[in-house]
Amino acid sequence: MNWVLIGMPGAGKTAVGRELALLTGREFVDTDEVLSSRLGDIVALFRDRGEDVFRAEEEQLCRGIAQREGLIVATGGGTVQCGETAALLKERGKLIFLRATEATLLSRLKGCKDRPLLMGDLKKNLSALMETRLGQYERAADLAVDTDGLSAKAVAKKILEAME
Repeated sequence: MNWVLIGMPGAGKTAVGRELALLTGREFVDTDEVLSSRLGDIVALFRDRGEDVFRAEEEQLCRGIAQREGLIVATGGGTVQCGETAALLKERGKLIFLRATEATLLSRLKGCKDRPLLMGDLKKNLSALMETRLGQYERAADLAVDTDGLSAKAVAKKILEAME
């Protein structure tokens, strides 16, 4: 069974995933890192080839992840937008929604330059993404964990308690 972290950009999926991997001894996979290494600059990819190309690559990666067992997976913020991708990840995984308030996300994302859908007016773009995605995360999740005011290690420990 894989543990798959979902949530908004800035929710802490990568940091919490790394902590969970340390605490459990499981292999950690960050889908954004894998895609960056395969595709190069994601901001340029979005600009030059479009989000659809990125999402197709992301879905292909998730197909491979769904064939494996025992992983801790940090997904990109938009991974659950495609119901098929979420379903693939659920085949052999529990989806864990890392929930954070807009204020927390804004403080964590301030100065961030590598998130193509948040470029420009961060507050406006983040609000729009939250409006679109929060319901998707809630519907897809097997477990939701609040991350506001908590370290990655504290969130990882909450997940461990809930999953045992």
